[in-house]
Amino acid sequence: EIEAKYTKKMQTLRDELDLRRKTEIHEVEERKNSQINELMRNHEKAFDDIKNYYNDITLKNLALISLLKEQMEEMKKKENHLEKEKADVLLENKQLKEPLQQAQEQVAELQKKLAHYDKDKEALTNTKARLKVTQKDLKDLQWEHEVLEQRFIKVQAERDELYHKFTKAITEVQQKTGFKNLLLERKLKGLLSVLEKKEVELSEAFAASNLDPGALSLVSHKLEDVLDSKNATIKDLQLQLARVCKAHDDMLQTFEAKLMAFGIPLDNLGFKPLAIPVLGG
Repeated sequence: EIEAKYTKKMQTLRDELDLRRKTEIHEVEERKNSQINELMRNHEKAFDDIKNYYNDITLKNLALISLLKEQMEEMKKKENHLEKEKADVLLENKQLKEPLQQAQEQVAELQKKLAHYDKDKEALTNTKARLKVTQKDLKDLQWEHEVLEQRFIKVQAERDELYHKFTKAITEVQQKTGFKNLLLERKLKGLLSVLEKKEVELSEAFAASNLDPGALSLVSHKLEDVLDSKNATIKDLQLQLARVCKAHDDMLQTFEAKLMAFGIPLDNLGFKPLAIPVLGG
C-alpha cells in the first residue's frame, strides 16, 4: 500500500512538473516570438530610415550635380567672353604702344624744361614760407613786448602798493611790539621788585620771630611754594617776551626779503627798523 501510495504521488508530481515544464516552454516560446517580431519590426524601420536617408542624399547629389553643370556652363561662357575681351585689349594695347612711346618722349622733354621752373618755384615757396615765419615771429615779439610792458607797469604798481603797505605795517607792528615789550618789561621789573621786598621782609620776620624749627620749616616750605609760583610766572613772562621778539625779528627779515625781491633798497624806508629788544634795556 505504501509503495502504491508513493508511486501514485510520484506520478502526480511528475505530471505536475511536466505540465509546468510545458507551460514554461510555452512562455519562453511566446517571449522568443515576441522578441523576434520586435527585432524584425526594428530592422524594417531601420532599413526604411536608411533607405530614405540614402534616397535623400542621392536626390541632393543629383541636384548638386545639375547645379554644378549649370555653373560650369556659365563659367565656360564667362571664360570665352574674357578670352575675347583679352584679345581685344591686346590688340588695343598694340595699337596704343606707338602713341604711348611718343607721349613718353614728349613727357621726358617737358620734364627737363620743368626742372628749372620747379627749382625757381621751390625757392620762391621757401622764401614766402620764411617771410611768413619772420612776420609771425615779429608779431609774437611785438605782442610779447606789449604783454611784458603791461606786466611791468602792473608789477611797478604792485611794488609801490606793497611798499606803502609794508611801510605802514612795519610801523604799526613796531609800535605795538615796542609797547607790548615795554609793558612786559615793566611788569617783570615790578614782580622782581616785589619779590626782593618780600624776601627782605621775610628775612626780617624770621630774624625777629622766635619760631620753633617745625613751624619755621613749614613757613619755609610755603614760602618756597610761593617763590616757585612767582618764578614760574616770571619764566612765562620771559617766554612771552622772547616770542614777541622772535615774531618781530621774523617780520623784519620777511620785510627785508620782500624789499630785496622788488629791488627796493633798505635806505629808502625813511626810518631804521628796531633791533631785537633786550630784556631790561
